[in-house]
Amino acid sequence: MERLMQYVWQHRLLETTDMVTVDGRKVTVIDPGRLNTDAGPDFFNAKIKLGEAMWAGDIEIHVRASDWHRHRHDGDRAYDSVVLHVVDRDDTAVRRHNGEIIPQMVMKCEPEFHIRYHELVDRADIDLPCAEEIKTLDSLRLTDWLTSLAYERIYSKAAHIEELLARYTGDWEQTCYVILARALGFSTNSEPMERLAMSLPLHFLRKHSDSQLTMEALFFGQGGFLDNAPKTDPYVEELIREHKFFAHKFSLRPLQPLGWKMARMRPHNFPHRRIALLAQLVASDFRLVRKITSTESIDSLRELFRQPLTGYWACHFTFGPGSERNFDTLSRNSADILIINVAIPLLMAYGNMHGDEEMTRRAVEWLQELPPESNSIVTLFSNAGIGCKDAFTSQALIQLRRRYCEERKCLYCRLGHSLLARHARRR
Repeated sequence: MERLMQYVWQHRLLETTDMVTVDGRKVTVIDPGRLNTDAGPDFFNAKIKLGEAMWAGDIEIHVRASDWHRHRHDGDRAYDSVVLHVVDRDDTAVRRHNGEIIPQMVMKCEPEFHIRYHELVDRADIDLPCAEEIKTLDSLRLTDWLTSLAYERIYSKAAHIEELLARYTGDWEQTCYVILARALGFSTNSEPMERLAMSLPLHFLRKHSDSQLTMEALFFGQGGFLDNAPKTDPYVEELIREHKFFAHKFSLRPLQPLGWKMARMRPHNFPHRRIALLAQLVASDFRLVRKITSTESIDSLRELFRQPLTGYWACHFTFGPGSERNFDTLSRNSADILIINVAIPLLMAYGNMHGDEEMTRRAVEWLQELPPESNSIVTLFSNAGIGCKDAFTSQALIQLRRRYCEERKCLYCRLGHSLLARHARRR
């Protein structure tokens, strides 16, 4: 409740006719002040008029006026700077440390405002509580917010890359290797793929990358796939021998169960071929950062990620009997997801750190050229009337869902703010 009251004060959602102190003085907000998230009054450096007198100082907000005493502000000199105490219930007067009464105002919001707020924030049984109202919002406001969300997501991914880069002492290729491994797990096996890659550093793998069999043995062995693989398969026998040799030579410890998921999954989505692709990229001299930053077209990036698998995995989804024909390594849509989650954030991070504005511009333009992702989040908003024409918009919708809707941060969402503002004032 107190947070909601802070929100109303911060965004000036009160009716001016309701803004009167308990002793009858008209309150005019010149500047609501700066929201304080640490100890001390709720808003710093506010400017208000009480009647004809101008006041500058801090604002404190409570549900009950008596919370002032309950929180022991009456004995804290930090609250002597409060020039207005805003409350929902006026159940007592409050004073400064020297005994001077602090002006107090009762915040009057429309009852429907409180109801609508709780409908948005507390309805866990509804995926998108604002679905019926979103379509009524101004299209310019919606477009502006989605643009901000898309950039918010791009920059957050670039920031994650910069964190990994610091962890790996500036090694761009090792950083790219880890984010690629995670992306190859897609949403289902991203965590196991990332942990597997981190257990086999790129600088170690490069010393033995002259043999693709060795790469595959290390990945599948450390990933725990050889334990239950059919021992009658000659290829599996080779992998087991190779992994056993390197595990003994370098004291490789088997990873704890990584929790690979394959239940109710199409064979094309099994992690085996994704691991095989990662092993093949390492065996063919992993220099993805150079390739990504020098690539001039999306089609070239697709070819980079969709390179045909060779050998055993050209015609296998898992260990055991194979097919008479070869399969595509990745679908076009899967390759586009890798571009969205690997190439574009890497371009943005690399461009930011090297001051290359053309590279960061290219990252955004490519996101706008790619088709939208097809997932449950895009479908959810599409059903609510928000169209999605490209990957720039689908990334914005994912950011909106993950960082605002699921965390019930409706107060910080521009759409939620617009909807709540409709109910805050009397009509």
